[in-house]
Amino acid sequence: MNILILGAGQVGASVAEALASERNDITLVDQDGARLAQLQARLDVRTVTGNAATPSVLREAGADNADLVIAVTQSDQANLVACKLAQHRFNVPTRIARLRSRDFLEDPELLSKANFAVDFALCPEQVITDYIQRLIQFPEALQVLGFAGERVSMVAVRAHGGGVMAGKPVSYLREVLPPELDARVAAIFRGDRPVVPDGDTLIEPGDEVFLLAAAEHIRPVLNGLGRMTEPVRWIMIAGGGNIGARVARKLERRYEVKLIEGRAERAEQLAAELGHTLVLHGTGTDEDLLEQENIAQMDLFVALTNDEEDNIMAGSLAKRLGCKRVVALINRRAYAEMIEGGPIDIGLSPAQVSIGSLLAYVRHGDVAEVHSLRRGAAEALEIVAHGDVRTSRVVGRRIDEIGWPRGVTVAAIVRRIGEPVVVGPSDDWTSVTRYGEVIIAHHDTVIEPDDHVIVFCTAKRLVKKAERLFQVGLHFM
Repeated sequence: MNILILGAGQVGASVAEALASERNDITLVDQDGARLAQLQARLDVRTVTGNAATPSVLREAGADNADLVIAVTQSDQANLVACKLAQHRFNVPTRIARLRSRDFLEDPELLSKANFAVDFALCPEQVITDYIQRLIQFPEALQVLGFAGERVSMVAVRAHGGGVMAGKPVSYLREVLPPELDARVAAIFRGDRPVVPDGDTLIEPGDEVFLLAAAEHIRPVLNGLGRMTEPVRWIMIAGGGNIGARVARKLERRYEVKLIEGRAERAEQLAAELGHTLVLHGTGTDEDLLEQENIAQMDLFVALTNDEEDNIMAGSLAKRLGCKRVVALINRRAYAEMIEGGPIDIGLSPAQVSIGSLLAYVRHGDVAEVHSLRRGAAEALEIVAHGDVRTSRVVGRRIDEIGWPRGVTVAAIVRRIGEPVVVGPSDDWTSVTRYGEVIIAHHDTVIEPDDHVIVFCTAKRLVKKAERLFQVGLHFM
């Protein structure tokens, strides 16, 4: 595929890295020539220096022959103009724009083909906000992912010495859970090394274990493994920029939220907008301010400024002063890998968290959901199975009959995804209805047409191989 990526910031660079590794022809456009030179030296991409919202630069970048434009500059206006030019002047078939303003995101008509011609709008700030909210719901988790419209949940937890899982084989999970709860260890990471689990695989202290279950079962599964922690109530946010403000707005009605902002004018603006958040003028690295605001009583400290060094320092200080859990916004992978698991419990990268929704839209075939794991080293995919036993390599076959590449595992299937299923107590007052039947995958599970199959790939190079197995053709008989 011939792809133009407009904007070489963190999001643009992450998208370029992900798509260039999948044998696409990538052209990266930005006004920062030095930044482009750095990326060109690291990635197999072509670069063009210039303003991506002008016809001449788009033409130089090859828009006449492009299959896809991904506009992810820092400017909403530039991204919208670039998409309109790509559609009207160059007839590019598919156009994606990064947008921050709610004015555009909440009015689909503005993004229609007759107006700005945006096929898919990406808002990393909103994706990060939703992601943080899921982490709050599971405070013991390192990562929380949803599939099939949140019908299935995958949670990554750390195996601690003396815990239920550490030192036990994967099959022990079945022994400690009630019969009505079915769950799966989808993958294990031991340091930087993936371990493909089977029933005899021993879980070691420090392992990062990915557990998957139906959404209604994931909390009971974690409780059964002794991973229950106190629910989050008190939250402190450092940074009142786009992400910090969104997070506070999302959380303030359900939690006690304090937000620290260093710019006096911005702090006053946020205090007027956020009716249920206590807005403080100061910095997250001010020890006196943190102690004065009872940081030791906070359940969660979230550092969301635009300066990742400040986020690391503020998060480390908050943990030293007694905060239970610390999340910090960190763009550079090397920083995140260095500090995560120390004073910083979780290092969040906006680019890595948000890239999944973009990849699901870009990729060919029937990939319904993509989640980037381990800061892009691995992926979890939700792929729709089409065809029949004659035309598909997977439909009508048991999982153990399919030639999965080593490192690719099927974790679960969601079947009849549009049909209602009662999953809670069945009396008229308390019944809970969800959509689709969740089947935890075992070796003898048979894949049926239109199943949503959740596939775990321990390395990015395995993604294309997994996707190819789901391709439909006439020659698979």
